[in-house]
Amino acid sequence: MYRGSQKHVLDWTGQPHFVDEFMKLLASDPQVKVPVQVSNEIKYMPQGYRYPQEARLETFGPKCYPMKQEWSDLKNWWLLHKKGATTPNWNIAMSCEIDHRPGLVLVEAKAHSNELETRGKPFNNTSANSVENHERIGKAIKEACIGWQCIDNQVNISRDSHYQLANRLAFTWMLAKLGFPVVLLYLGFTGDKGIEDLGTPFSDDSDWQNAFAQYVTGTIPIDLFGKRHEFNNVPVWLLSRSRPVIGVSPPPRPKKSL
Repeated sequence: MYRGSQKHVLDWTGQPHFVDEFMKLLASDPQVKVPVQVSNEIKYMPQGYRYPQEARLETFGPKCYPMKQEWSDLKNWWLLHKKGATTPNWNIAMSCEIDHRPGLVLVEAKAHSNELETRGKPFNNTSANSVENHERIGKAIKEACIGWQCIDNQVNISRDSHYQLANRLAFTWMLAKLGFPVVLLYLGFTGDKGIEDLGTPFSDDSDWQNAFAQYVTGTIPIDLFGKRHEFNNVPVWLLSRSRPVIGVSPPPRPKKSL
């Protein structure tokens, strides 16, 4: 049973007009022009309940742009030992053209306050490989932090705090370094009163934007969102948007009695 943001992503991506609605959402702020175009060959994940799997870039990327060699570079940058290890999942990933270049729109979706996680990356010391991967990820995020600090020296992403936000910003930076324009969209689903047992649902756009601004404080200045940035002449956009849910989450399953 799906509840919260995962349900709302699958509800939406399974709709026949999802792509059109998604493009309208990207263009919903007239003061922020994001030059994203899609073709009939568009690829995106997930695609509703029929194909609910989320994307990992080292496998999704080659499906979109198979002639590119950078996908293995991306995984090598993040992981030292690949067997049994994974890169982050993306709630929505979509191929597109950005400024007439092959690019990606990447989405991190939230539906209630407790999905805005501030914890660091859990440390798994069960094997030497896990420890070395933990160190490699920390090094990758630190490298990305230095890159973002060229835009604003108040950026302070790390492996050990706000890990989910940190890895999203780190991958955005690295993709740009590899030549791929990126739109990183934080998406708040509003109005899901069925998940009050999990956390406080976002009531409307204002509630979402206020919660998101508070969440990123101390990690990245909120005024970097809604703007175009460049790394080595490759553009990236950081956006925060919201949309009402299609349907509220079902109630939690009752606990089985012993």
